[in-house]
Amino acid sequence: MQEKVDFKKKDKHLYKPSSKTPVILDVPMLQYIMIEGVGAPQGEVFQKSVQALYNIAYKIRMSHKKGLQPEGYYEFVVPPLEGIWDVVEGTQYNVSDKSNFKWSLMIRQPEFVTHAFFESMKTLAMQTGENDYLKDVKFGEQSDELTCQMLHIGPFDCEPETFEKMEVWVKDQGYKRISKTHREIYLSDFNRTAPEKLKTVLRFKIEKK
Repeated sequence: MQEKVDFKKKDKHLYKPSSKTPVILDVPMLQYIMIEGVGAPQGEVFQKSVQALYNIAYKIRMSHKKGLQPEGYYEFVVPPLEGIWDVVEGTQYNVSDKSNFKWSLMIRQPEFVTHAFFESMKTLAMQTGENDYLKDVKFGEQSDELTCQMLHIGPFDCEPETFEKMEVWVKDQGYKRISKTHREIYLSDFNRTAPEKLKTVLRFKIEKK
């Protein structure tokens, strides 16, 4: 029996960085299902958006059980949730008030997923689910291109400390950060893991100085 493809193992350089020393890498173009929103991660909009993504992700993952799998299908482990984070234009980042957080959440998809297949799985999810945010999920490609990456271990509110280390290191390597937005890849289930044990991949875009 063929082993399920686990992208965390297949592409270790994208998902298993060091928590001690940052790295520079060029991230390839990848496929995702995505949903955008505004508001605190503890809020209903965020939580239901996450649920909508996973609903469709598992429809894709289990499509072979219903004989609906597309050409080239192979069994795989659903990749971790990712998020690109910003704040609403004209506002400031404030860890004590996350209501102005602007985010784009996503889950990576295998190369056999086409736009037509995604739409069929989205339609199936909307027929069997009651989540109003399913309709807002989209399919597309993204690349972080040249980035600095590091593993953050601990609460989300302590991420600025890791970002500071990354920015200092990047400067020492002759690069500079070029975007205030950043990507997070959640290697832990943040609903079930103690804050001090959370493992989160952090990335931001860079260029040569």
